[in-house]
Amino acid sequence: MVQKLNGMQWYNEPENWKIENEQLVMQVTPQSDYWRKTHYGFTVDDGPFFYCNRGGEFEVSVKVSGDYKTRFDQMGLMLRIDEKNWIKTGIEYVDGVFNLSTVITNEFSSWSIIPLKGKPKTIWIKVIRKIDAVKIFYSLDGIKYQMCNLAYFPENKSAMVGMMAASPDGKGFKAIFENFKIKHLPDERRLKWLEENE
Repeated sequence: MVQKLNGMQWYNEPENWKIENEQLVMQVTPQSDYWRKTHYGFTVDDGPFFYCNRGGEFEVSVKVSGDYKTRFDQMGLMLRIDEKNWIKTGIEYVDGVFNLSTVITNEFSSWSIIPLKGKPKTIWIKVIRKIDAVKIFYSLDGIKYQMCNLAYFPENKSAMVGMMAASPDGKGFKAIFENFKIKHLPDERRLKWLEENE
């Protein structure tokens, strides 16, 4: 189902943003990011993040388009339990290359990137949360998806789920999020138990 954007809320609200035709358009906050400790020795937690709360198992997807300007400009999806447990994934602009970027944080952050051919300013991101993990997918056309990551994510904890952007080294950029959708997934373990105990 399409999540109504006017029912969502901000963590680190940017100065300039609007919802128009079920699109979220923001001017990303300058000098903002999410990271914990690893390699760089610092922790930052101040990127704009527009979210709703979800428990259980679900699939979330969004189409993102950005006017990236500076190294590390980024936008995509975020799942967040708290400041020590979160995942962000989407496009990140690094040294002239558009990358599918994922940062997984469980106390410490780890970062992986997949360089994309050309400069696809529009990309589709999909994340599926099942049991104690998430599967992360991306698509260049919104039809054919490629899995790029399987990551641990704590089970049985409600999560903040939504759209994130950051501009760690820059002055911000225009970010457009479209077709944000969340679909609840049935608990397959419970269904199996019910079948076996009928």
